[in-house]
Amino acid sequence: MLCSELIERLRKEAPVPVMARATLEKILSDDRVNQIFSESAISQKDGELLFSTVVDLMLATVTRVQPSLHAAYQSRAEEINVSVRSIYNKVKGVESQVTRHLVTETSSDMLEVLRQMHATHAPLFPGYRTKIIDGNHLARTERRLGALRNANVAPRPGHTLVVLDQESDLVIDAFPNVDGFSQERSQLPAVLATVEAGDIWIADRNFCTTEFLSIIADRGAGFVIRQHSKTLRHELIGERKWVAETATGHVYEQSIHIERDNGEVWIARRITIELNQTTRNGDSVVHIVTNLPDSIQADAIADGYLKRWTIETMFCQLEATLRNEVNTLAFPQAALFGFGLALVAYNIMNLIQGALRASHGHQKVEEEVSMYYLADEIQGTWRGLELLINKQSWADEFGAMSNTQLARFLLVAAKSVNLRRFQKHKRKPKKPLKQMNKKSRVTVSTYRELAAE
Repeated sequence: MLCSELIERLRKEAPVPVMARATLEKILSDDRVNQIFSESAISQKDGELLFSTVVDLMLATVTRVQPSLHAAYQSRAEEINVSVRSIYNKVKGVESQVTRHLVTETSSDMLEVLRQMHATHAPLFPGYRTKIIDGNHLARTERRLGALRNANVAPRPGHTLVVLDQESDLVIDAFPNVDGFSQERSQLPAVLATVEAGDIWIADRNFCTTEFLSIIADRGAGFVIRQHSKTLRHELIGERKWVAETATGHVYEQSIHIERDNGEVWIARRITIELNQTTRNGDSVVHIVTNLPDSIQADAIADGYLKRWTIETMFCQLEATLRNEVNTLAFPQAALFGFGLALVAYNIMNLIQGALRASHGHQKVEEEVSMYYLADEIQGTWRGLELLINKQSWADEFGAMSNTQLARFLLVAAKSVNLRRFQKHKRKPKKPLKQMNKKSRVTVSTYRELAAE
């Protein structure tokens, strides 16, 4: 059977993994990946070991197709023809700007494919493009480095600011930082360089600085950011006015003067929500600062701020479906590289969900389809697909596709997907367990305890 015929058969019988493989070969083709590397790398060079090979091995690791980078290498050692030490040396030296460009370049293509499939969400604020930003400190790694081996420490390999596009649910930018103790604000100058007119930036209070808000406003963009109690030079003006009652609480509005470093003052709006239920940090009141025009009602802004939690959901999905933090990669640049590729893999799964939305209906897929089961299907069949069809055949079939051709292929494949196989299972809230004293805990037989009950 010809490879194209076999792929067509697999598209009908195992559409989700084939959709993932097609997207991977188009979006992360060897030529494209090596071009991104050559354009963004400063100190590293390709040499005998191509960057595309390292990306393939790391993707197998972060997607859980292989249990580790070493296992991924071992599965392809004969064809790679370099030592495993060369792989690790390459990975530990991947520069932050290379990781970032992998995310930005691939997400731009996937965003175009989503738009061609008409699979994006309605804009949160009509006429604006909403971007949600938050930071993620990578979990501690194993103490594999000489400087850490004999120290009683928990080494943190780095931190990444992540930007999520609200309409597509794609991660469109990432700002890696090798310093595990770095604050989110240390990366704000790089973020500000990306601000464009027509943006609306949603963020928590760690991003609420006078400079950040002022520059966003200067560039014709908007912000909806929770107020920090200390980092914003401001003065409240006039009386606070009640606006509306929403599902989360009572909404009020008040004018606020913000003072720049040069003493110049400009007017913004402060939206206050007196919550019906306190936050997990115990806050009963939330203040949001915004420069959006009065035509956008305060209660709509308050509801829009709640969309900030979509990026928290994204981080949870990364942890549940991918190996986004490889704790055996102790070098900071290696760990950040792995996290960046996990973001790319997350975008590919989102692209598949977009095709399902376009084929089966937005509401149905949003409410019923689980990303966890989509990822599980891909991980469970990936090695089998590689045995049936070699990498070169996949590349020949999909590598030269245009974004339009990929969109058409994904839509056709999505129609063959049985959504019941990927159905969400909503659980009732778990009953809280009684707190116990672990020091006085004893071992029991579950069988005897049940029998006694």
